[in-house]
Amino acid sequence: MKNNEQKPDFLFDKVNYKTLLIGIAVIAVGFILMSGGGSDDPKVFNEDIFSFRRIRLAPTVVLSGFGITIYSIFKKSKS
Repeated sequence: MKNNEQKPDFLFDKVNYKTLLIGIAVIAVGFILMSGGGSDDPKVFNEDIFSFRRIRLAPTVVLSGFGITIYSIFKKSKS
């Protein structure tokens, strides 16, 4: 057996991967907030599609999730 076997080098640290997963989860929550608001009858217009949650909150959550993922990619490792 060799004593000087190397550990595989990962591209990111453990913290980067955790932050990346958090960012992906935030993006998913934003898209879930955006869903719904449709109408079963195509002749009936539903005003709920223009609610605060779908127009302001959900896109803000998605953009913040993208910001978190970009941060996790650019964050330098300690070593």
